[in-house]
Amino acid sequence: MHWVYLSPHFDDAILSCGGLIYEQVWRGQTVEIWTLCAGEVPPGPLSSFAQELHLRWETGVETVRLRAKEDREACEKVGAAYRHLDVPDCIYRRTPEGDFIVRGEEDLFQPLPESEQALAARLGYRIRHMLPPYARVVSPLGVGGHVDHRLTRAVAESLRRHIWYYADYPYVAKLDFDPAQWLAGDLKVYHASISKEGLNAWQNGIAAYQSQISSFWSSVATMRKAIAAYKRDKDSTRLWRQV
Repeated sequence: MHWVYLSPHFDDAILSCGGLIYEQVWRGQTVEIWTLCAGEVPPGPLSSFAQELHLRWETGVETVRLRAKEDREACEKVGAAYRHLDVPDCIYRRTPEGDFIVRGEEDLFQPLPESEQALAARLGYRIRHMLPPYARVVSPLGVGGHVDHRLTRAVAESLRRHIWYYADYPYVAKLDFDPAQWLAGDLKVYHASISKEGLNAWQNGIAAYQSQISSFWSSVATMRKAIAAYKRDKDSTRLWRQV
């Protein structure tokens, strides 16, 4: 099998599926992680919110380069290949009128703006012609409602393929999650148990995203405990596809 996981940001696929990816690779399957919002920071002034995030991450103007390096290290930990696309993160994107689509934390969680529909269409066309013919495409469900996760799902659903979906962690851990609320009709389930080695690789992969730990946890040790707890949740070992 050849799997292509679509990741909105450098960390999302491994946050959500790092253990599962490790197990697929260990079983001899090919896994690639394609990060959509991996483009360079556009020229011009940044929003105050983007500047705040750069300070929190301690990355400054080197944000994309450093996060891309973290992603390469994380992918190595779980055994996946990687590909970085050139769409800027939503904190840098603007509407055609020049306004930032995200000006604060609350703007991260919104329906995909009308101005982004053309971006989704262009990106879908491009990815459709990049994918290996028999690859199984895996998309985030968009649990949590992050605009870049919504963009990624919109792109996936424009590819004219059967799409598998994963639950977006850590957002899914905060909800009473039911995949039937996110996908219509009968669902096919892919499942793989995560071994002790898989859990360790998953935790090590997330730890490689040093700049992002503080966004979700107080320390790496706290992250490791949280991931160990999530591993016991059946949703951490599953993908879903509409029949």
